[in-house]
Amino acid sequence: MSRELEILALGRISYGEAMRLMEARADLRRKDEVPDALFLLEHEPVLTHGRRAESANLLLSKEALAARGVELHETTRGGDYTYHGPGQLVAYPVLDLAKRRKDVRRYVCDLEEVMIRSCARYDVVAGRVDGLIGAWIDGRRKIGAIGVRLSRWITTHGFALNISTDLSDFGMIVPCGISDRGVTSLERESGRVLSIEAVSDVVEQEFRGVFAY
Repeated sequence: MSRELEILALGRISYGEAMRLMEARADLRRKDEVPDALFLLEHEPVLTHGRRAESANLLLSKEALAARGVELHETTRGGDYTYHGPGQLVAYPVLDLAKRRKDVRRYVCDLEEVMIRSCARYDVVAGRVDGLIGAWIDGRRKIGAIGVRLSRWITTHGFALNISTDLSDFGMIVPCGISDRGVTSLERESGRVLSIEAVSDVVEQEFRGVFAY
């Protein structure tokens, strides 16, 4: 396939439906029937976790989550519990790394760079923290989380950037198993009212730049 990137903007969608579409796209990419893709979307309220997540990091019972209308999903990515919901931009790149560089660490670093550059477009200085994954403000407040999976060098899952997220919803979990740091959003840090659509356009531009599409 040619070096191109298809953007798939799904709006607000359930986690299960997004996973179905993402995995179907990954199967087609593995067969080289479609180009690389970037899914951009919001989820309905959901908690997700990898297979080795610590149960102690889930702070509410399944019954309490159901009462709040929050779904709970075990997922195929790595990592601990994380929250997705309205006001958070979720990006799922489905890329063939075998056709660019077989380097998982570099891939994760590039996803961090996309979020860091996107924040800078709103005069928000984000960065990295040694030993931790994601995009951080002052090394203390996570503004963007990453959880990925690679199968035969095809990427799935991706990153989540908090735009106007209700940060109190993170109180249902110990986010990513990190108890001594907080979470924040682009609206909180910039002092601006932002739309998911506008930030999606910025993230797409920065993704194309970082990954050279």
